Amino acid sequence: MEKLRNLRKQRGYTQDYMSKIISTDVSNYCRKESGDVRIYDDEWEKLAKALDVPVQEIKEERKSGIVNNENPIYNDNSGNFNHYNNIPGDIVENLQDYIKVLKAQIEALKEENKKLKSKR
Repeated sequence: MEKLRNLRKQRGYTQDYMSKIISTDVSNYCRKESGDVRIYDDEWEKLAKALDVPVQEIKEERKSGIVNNENPIYNDNSGNFNHYNNIPGDIVENLQDYIKVLKAQIEALKEENKKLKSKR
């Protein structure tokens, strides 16, 4: 994803900044930018908007993984390949929001616990 990387650097944006735009962590963004993990259409749109360019100017197709099977052993799961699971950005964003809610509930329970302990 050289177009994306080059334009990001030209604009002076960090991978951390770009990762926040698509609601992911820096390491996942790095894998997306290097082509190891798929960038979804909605993420391309967000990235293009942040870079102030049309999607077509930065979007590149990811090269598929290569299966190395030079010495096949049948009935065995020992093929050499990479498998990545991608979670759509809206699901990640939803889960991050839920985590925030849970953290707030934890803090409220800690405060309640302190109050109850001080009444003893």
